[in-house]
Amino acid sequence: MMAQLVFYVFAAVLLLSASMVISARNPVHAVLFLILGFFNAAGLFLVAGAEFLAMLLVIVYVGAVAVLFLFVVMMLDIDFSRLREGFQRYAPLGLCIGGVLLAELIMAFSNWRMAPAGVVAPLAVQPGLTNTAALGTVIYTHYVLLFQACGLVLLVAMIGAIVLTLRETATGRRQNIGRQHARTREETLELVNLPLGENVFEQGGFLRPKGSYYEVAVPGSYGAGEPEKTETEEKGA
Repeated sequence: MMAQLVFYVFAAVLLLSASMVISARNPVHAVLFLILGFFNAAGLFLVAGAEFLAMLLVIVYVGAVAVLFLFVVMMLDIDFSRLREGFQRYAPLGLCIGGVLLAELIMAFSNWRMAPAGVVAPLAVQPGLTNTAALGTVIYTHYVLLFQACGLVLLVAMIGAIVLTLRETATGRRQNIGRQHARTREETLELVNLPLGENVFEQGGFLRPKGSYYEVAVPGSYGAGEPEKTETEEKGA
């Protein structure tokens, strides 16, 4: 009786938080409701006896994914009022597409039947294994190729995101690596004998390399060109 009560409490809060994720007007509040939904889903996993999935949901999704969502939403300067300008114009089309998807879901669930117990042969469970050990044995033995394929898909998605968002700008300091490695010690290093008791500022301040920094800079990048011009740009920045 107590397990059923806990299940219904977690399920009710999960459904409420999921509805608030898609209905909240503030994106920060939506992410916070998403974190609440993750915690309640982890509670349902604990009730079902899957403690590994519960901890995985809290550590990975709440501790990494949801926090990343929150940082991105708070750091991006998005004009949400401008995004909602064309909502009323495309509302009829969205309602039509939503109606088609709803009809497909109703047709799918109305024709869904539970398969007999003897159709799918269950995996042999070794006695003495914990839930976490049994899950790891299944993933890294029977489904290891699928697990590696999922990792490859995530890697490709990460590379694609980097390629789509990376922008080459001339504001960064970039160096010509070949010319940088070809420098000699006399071109970059100067030994200064400071009198005892005096600091660097009393001797004129820190010294830049003898023009080698500007010579090895990539043309068009910040810091390339004449030393006087670059120092003026630095002071202006």
